[in-house]
Amino acid sequence: MLVTAQVKEILTTLKQTVVVPSLVKAKSDPFETLIVTIISQNTADKNTDVAFTRLKQCFQITPKILSDANSVQIEECIKPAGLYKNKTCTIQAVSKIVHEKYGGSLHTILTLPLEEARKIFIKMPGVGPKTADVVLLFSAQKPTIPIDTHVNRVSKRLGLAPKKGNYETVRQSLQKIFDETDYLIAHQLLIGHGRKFCKAHKPLCNICPIISYCETKGDRF
Repeated sequence: MLVTAQVKEILTTLKQTVVVPSLVKAKSDPFETLIVTIISQNTADKNTDVAFTRLKQCFQITPKILSDANSVQIEECIKPAGLYKNKTCTIQAVSKIVHEKYGGSLHTILTLPLEEARKIFIKMPGVGPKTADVVLLFSAQKPTIPIDTHVNRVSKRLGLAPKKGNYETVRQSLQKIFDETDYLIAHQLLIGHGRKFCKAHKPLCNICPIISYCETKGDRF
């Protein structure tokens, strides 16, 4: 396991070599962040962006409007993101909960302590830990690190988290080694590094700027 000084060196190097991704899920309105993150599940950012843009062109993104909307119309809007029928069901179910139970606003949830807020989000249909953590980190600056496929892969290859760790194990591992003030930038830089260098099938180990810290040096899992 890497020591604190090495972790800081990794972040410093990544800041110099990786462009921080302009994540489409980082919206100014928390409810929009929730919806775009649902749309982003199991799809590429560019497809998520297209789907969310189309949805926003057809509907005002509010809990009441989306819960009352014609499901076929929503499906048509978000088709580019794939799994559009399941995602439409999730969007409308979550919208109904936020509208009816929380007065159409996520404010009440986002002001709760982290773990309490996480539990509420995760209980919503189709909202898993990653979606919950994205909303909590980006919209409420809560101290959590969302674990997407890039963060998971890079963390395990570097030795920042156990190779066979599940979502929660990886999240807790990263939160122990990074300072809370670095959670957001660490999340973004690990994604950027995974896209640019530490690719899933063909990692560019020969030009990786942090290869000296890597425990696996190209092992694929």
